[in-house]
Amino acid sequence: MFETIDKNVNKSVTFSKEELEIFHSMLEFKSVPKKTFLLRDGEVCNFEAYVVKGCIRTYYIDENGQEVILQFGIEDWWLGDVTSFHEQTPSHLFIETIEDSELLIFTPQTKEELLFKVPKFERVFRLMIQRNLAATQNRLVRTIAQNAEQKYLDFIQKYPTIPQRVPQHYIASYLGISPEFLSKTRKKLAGK
Repeated sequence: MFETIDKNVNKSVTFSKEELEIFHSMLEFKSVPKKTFLLRDGEVCNFEAYVVKGCIRTYYIDENGQEVILQFGIEDWWLGDVTSFHEQTPSHLFIETIEDSELLIFTPQTKEELLFKVPKFERVFRLMIQRNLAATQNRLVRTIAQNAEQKYLDFIQKYPTIPQRVPQHYIASYLGISPEFLSKTRKKLAGK
């Protein structure tokens, strides 16, 4: 159960067997059926989750009542609401499973205990936050600078398995275009 998460954290720091055992003892395994809300707007996010198996979406509802997908979380990804988790303030996000999912979860308390017991994890989580910030900035630039065709091509290159796992209207929401426009874009690309 811990093989993939161990590889994930060992990308940036090497841990001893004892340090990994402490890490494992701080994680809670959770099996969650599809269409389950892990977080709703207004709730405080009390978890950071590593996805062992499954597909999850993070989104918010805009002023027009439309869902705007910010992120898909699949195997070997971390997810949660960073601001709500660390500041213990109400979230503005929804996090919902798209598929049956298996997660390894930290609470604010277990994460703090881990950082106290194994300070090397500070580096792991700092590097994760830096990578996440870089990905968010790149996504913002692409959203502003690219047309729909470029956005879709970039999406399927970066996330090749997601189009087979989620409805097309979720992808359209993530890309910031209508489902109809995404359908036209896909037909145009198929004709090339």
